Order: sequence, then structure tokens, then C-alpha cells
Amino acid sequence: MHILLYEYVEDVAERREPFRAQHLALLRKLHEEGIVRMAGAFSDPLDGAAIVFNTNDRKVVESFVEQDPYVQNGLVPSWRIRAWNLAIGE
Repeated sequence: MHILLYEYVEDVAERREPFRAQHLALLRKLHEEGIVRMAGAFSDPLDGAAIVFNTNDRKVVESFVEQDPYVQNGLVPSWRIRAWNLAIGE
């Protein structure tokens, strides 16, 4: 498994609207395919997000990042991918 960690720009809430539907559609597609297990933004403050990928292939995560309209349009100035060993849960 891998976790993708995003850091958002300060004004992401105001800037994300034109790209949000496409961003969520991409995540939903990967979720339906079993590639994304869960995803969500941090709140209070809204300064980033975490996405859990059900894959051991880092390139799958990198491909998502390359396609994500949030990254393409400057809403995510930095991100990192971490391999993750699930200890409890499915």
C-alpha cells in the first residue's frame, strides 16, 4: 500500500471549485477499481489531504498525481508518497 500526502495552497477552498468535480471523479473511478481505498482532506485547517492506495506499485500513485487537476492547476504545491504497511484493518 501507499499513502499520498498533499499540501494545499492557503486559499484552496476558494480556488478548487473549477477543478473539484474532475478531481473527485478521478478518485471515484480509482475507488471503484479498488485502487484507492479512501481519500479525504484535512480540516481545521484545510491545508492538505491523504489518499490511501491499495497498490504496491509507486508508479500507480505517481500516475494519479500527474493526472490530478489539483496538481496541474497549482493547488498542490508539494506532495509525497509513502509506502505503508497496514497492521490492523482490511
